[in-house]
Amino acid sequence: MITGSSIDFVAVTDQLTKMKKYARLFKYLSSHSSGIVLYFVFSVLSIAFSLISFSGLPVFLTIIFAKEKMVLVKPNSVFDVLKYINYELGMFIQANGKEGPVLALGIICLLILISVFLKNFFFYLSFYVLAPIKMSVVTKLRAELYNKLLQLPIGYFTDQRKGDVMSRMTNDIAEIETSVVGTLEGLIKDPINVIVILIALIFISPILSLFLFIFLPLTAFVIGRISRSLKKQSNVSAVYLGELLSTLEETLSGLRVIKAFNAESILRGKFLKTNEDLFQVRRKMQLRRDLASPLSEFMGVLVLIAILWFGGKLVLSSSVGLDAAGFTMYIILFSQIINPAKSLSTSFYNMQKGSAAITRIEEILQAPVKVDENENGKKISSFNHAIEFKNVSFLYEDKMILKNINLTIGKGKTIALVGSSGAGKSTLADLIPRFHDVSSGELLIDGINIKEYSLHSIRSLMGIVTQEPILFNDTIANNISLGMSHASPEQIRDAAKIANADNYIMSKEEGYATNIGDRGSKLSGGERQRLTIARAVLKNPPILILDEATSSLDTESERLVQDAINNMMQNRTSIVIAHRLSTIRHADEIIVLQHGEIIERGHHDSLMEKDGMYKRLVDMQELK
Repeated sequence: MITGSSIDFVAVTDQLTKMKKYARLFKYLSSHSSGIVLYFVFSVLSIAFSLISFSGLPVFLTIIFAKEKMVLVKPNSVFDVLKYINYELGMFIQANGKEGPVLALGIICLLILISVFLKNFFFYLSFYVLAPIKMSVVTKLRAELYNKLLQLPIGYFTDQRKGDVMSRMTNDIAEIETSVVGTLEGLIKDPINVIVILIALIFISPILSLFLFIFLPLTAFVIGRISRSLKKQSNVSAVYLGELLSTLEETLSGLRVIKAFNAESILRGKFLKTNEDLFQVRRKMQLRRDLASPLSEFMGVLVLIAILWFGGKLVLSSSVGLDAAGFTMYIILFSQIINPAKSLSTSFYNMQKGSAAITRIEEILQAPVKVDENENGKKISSFNHAIEFKNVSFLYEDKMILKNINLTIGKGKTIALVGSSGAGKSTLADLIPRFHDVSSGELLIDGINIKEYSLHSIRSLMGIVTQEPILFNDTIANNISLGMSHASPEQIRDAAKIANADNYIMSKEEGYATNIGDRGSKLSGGERQRLTIARAVLKNPPILILDEATSSLDTESERLVQDAINNMMQNRTSIVIAHRLSTIRHADEIIVLQHGEIIERGHHDSLMEKDGMYKRLVDMQELK
């Protein structure tokens, strides 16, 4: 007994854990409670009229083949449905003489026709109500996932394959739409259908119905055992698909390098191997999935055969008080369980398959947002005094990136960050717009901890130009006015002039309406970078962060971009991450970082006199 109870407890706990995965979908559905109630009502009505239409057949057979068995004595209870219907029918036939049977047939045919019409009418209404609910659930899930991707810190995506994230956003959402949300009607309607029919069968013959309570749980057990591996296989399939998309994304991004190094065979082999692995997993999944319908049908027919044999014996021996018409009606109604049972088992398979997709999406939705938005925080509309780092340290996954940084950046000053690769320059700059939060110490703006401000208001003070120009597949004007939708064409062009971009833009056939292609692929490197500078100029921020903005450019493009940067930096507070040290020799203060610590600081001339790390970096670039 104890063992059995333990097994039951474990089984219940397992089911509750599984149900929690669908909690988010249930939350979305809760906002459509009235629609779900309507769907339930329409489904019940559709099932009821379906039963009425089928129950007309044995009555029809009674009129045609068993006139002598008409019930002419009123039953003691109206709950004895079959006898009561036969009684009313007998009275009607007697009252109409010779024409009675023909009229009764006409009425039965008309009632069957009306019942079938109403069954399908309510069936359509149930889908009419449910369709927008299902689409709404998927739409909300997709929107919530995209919104979470925007909220997650930048560091989250350094640990994730871009293709895998895209797979979760597209294929896993599609899997939920087809496998989980797409089976909602089956998960609601089919159980109702089965329950209503079971109640009707018990009402007609409790003894015959005992077979159902023996065989149906056995059928459910067999189907459940077969479907358990679907979730694991589905999860493996999703991982392979993510790897496939990652390889595809890397191929498209690095096609020039792949061809230059004759690496086509390597990438092809990697892609084809993952593709074959994906095929094998999906083949096994599909085989199990396709087994649901024929297996449930076979099990249903097996139960039907048992009822035919056992029930037929009971009817022939007249030991259950059930005549041929009643037995016929029982068999007809039972046959109507097979299709919803098949559909329910298929839905169960789909739910198992879709649960893996839900798990993968929940991993993103439950990922911690380490940088708090603080929407109710203080609003900062202007930068008046200084940015201060007080004993700031930053760890990423227990690795020390910055250690005990003390730095003050006064308003209107230009601070340059230099050092070898991995010294922590970009990380230090990323703390200011709160792409990361400090692990210890304080970061202050105008004397107030940056965490006390709303995130939106902090970033509204800053303009960022990165080493790699980040552009979108849109027009030049829309790329410049990103985040500044209210900007006028004149303001956009003025910003482009300051960024030395207006001349090349106007030389294009469509000018500012020119589409620049994916990531600005239709423009040169210098042209792309000047667009990002124009974007920062249009925003007109008091604080600028320039992350090696000229390091990847040729000499001519660098001059044009550097001129644009110099124009933009006027009367602004600037944090410059420098690769080419010639661009920062006039900075107000140069900060030299090594292994996350400040090892030198000062003006260009004073640092050269120290003959330390900075001078060695300058000498390596042959700057005299």
